[in-house]
Amino acid sequence: MGGARTDLLLHPVRIRVVQAAVGCELTTGELAAALPDVPTASLYRHVRRLVDGGVLEVVAERPVRGTVERTYRVALDAASLDPDDVAGLSPHQHVEALAAFTTGLLQSATRYLDDPVADPAGDGFGYRQVPMWADDEEFAAFVADLRAVLRRAAERGPGPGRRRRTLTTVVVPDPLPPGAWDEG
Repeated sequence: MGGARTDLLLHPVRIRVVQAAVGCELTTGELAAALPDVPTASLYRHVRRLVDGGVLEVVAERPVRGTVERTYRVALDAASLDPDDVAGLSPHQHVEALAAFTTGLLQSATRYLDDPVADPAGDGFGYRQVPMWADDEEFAAFVADLRAVLRRAAERGPGPGRRRRTLTTVVVPDPLPPGAWDEG
């Protein structure tokens, strides 16, 4: 797609691995259960690439039947593209990456909703779109504030009574030129 970092992070299977693992500590077996449509050999290959790229880190190892089972977590700082990476993507590459990202999101939502004990209202399941008006400086401040709030929530980690919930954000600027909405 682009540079080594974008190629690593924007592969459709690796996007889904990161989506499944973010905020968790999982073995490859647990990842395979979360991504049942990904062949095991392919999953191991993608996990290895993510480990080699610093996106997944090994947090535990234990011997299991003559082999070593590793437990992984996402290194949050390594799991996103920086502005230079994003600027280097073509519009087509953005569409491909967004398609892979939303496919993973839809599969996750489908797994949840197919669970007979799912309680969308009680569990806080939802989706919404919120338009906002901001100049570039206001938007940059909003994004910085949102990142700080999300980082605090993500760093909290698992604990008694806590349930993993995934908040997904996608920002799509309106294609109208600045000033097109101004009254006058």
